[in-house]
Amino acid sequence: MAKAGTNCENCGNYVYDEELGYYVCEMDLDEDEMVRFIRGEFNGCPYFQFQDEYRIVRKQI
Repeated sequence: MAKAGTNCENCGNYVYDEELGYYVCEMDLDEDEMVRFIRGEFNGCPYFQFQDEYRIVRKQI
């Protein structure tokens, strides 16, 4: 797991849901975590994973 982060926009778990029409966190957050996420207070997220679309390519080289 990557180090904890604070910016959801850079997280690989923060994806656009076309059905809902907005971005959502794909992680299964508990009730307290969800409240902090919605309020924008989810600092030091233990699920943060830097979005790096080139990670797979580097493994192939």
